[in-house]
Amino acid sequence: MQTINQTARKIPAWSLYFLGLVPVSFLVFQLFAGNLGVDPVKRLEHELGEIALQLLIAGLAITPLRTKLGINLIKFRRAIGLLAFAYVAMHLAVWLFLDMQLLLTQILKDIVKRWYITIGMLGFALMIPLAITSNNLSLRKLGGARWRNLHKLTYGAALAGGLHYVILVKGWQVEPMIYLGIIIVLLGLRLPQLRRLKLA
Repeated sequence: MQTINQTARKIPAWSLYFLGLVPVSFLVFQLFAGNLGVDPVKRLEHELGEIALQLLIAGLAITPLRTKLGINLIKFRRAIGLLAFAYVAMHLAVWLFLDMQLLLTQILKDIVKRWYITIGMLGFALMIPLAITSNNLSLRKLGGARWRNLHKLTYGAALAGGLHYVILVKGWQVEPMIYLGIIIVLLGLRLPQLRRLKLA
């Protein structure tokens, strides 16, 4: 674990933003090369959403990795969170502009009628204040305790993302259930810590 921590200390947090551009750059290249299958818009939408979910899970895993295994990647959490928001925003933009072609009446109908879209939009809404306040200025203005309480919205956003995927695919498919299961486990690992904070 010490080797991992020593290596992590040498890697600047900002480098994750450049690394985070790699998947979307590859997807855009694949899109223009015609390599995203018979329905490239749906494929692009799906891939962006799945990367966003993976990043949300990575962000949730940072605290348990530190408390349970002694692996300290805390300095990367902000970058991971902002990248997750960026990928969710791109996922939503593809759905709005390319899939739905900005047909507002149909978009509103789908948000109300289709549960997976309703839950997905809720998850995105929860992430907006997180992205806005993911900076040192907001931390100073809100104060540590209020800022930490606000950023517990991450838990709801991740759970909404997992449920969005499970309901979207219809039926009991393995991959979405694995993602949701990991999210539930990571949230469950926080319960003892939350109880201690309430008792303090």
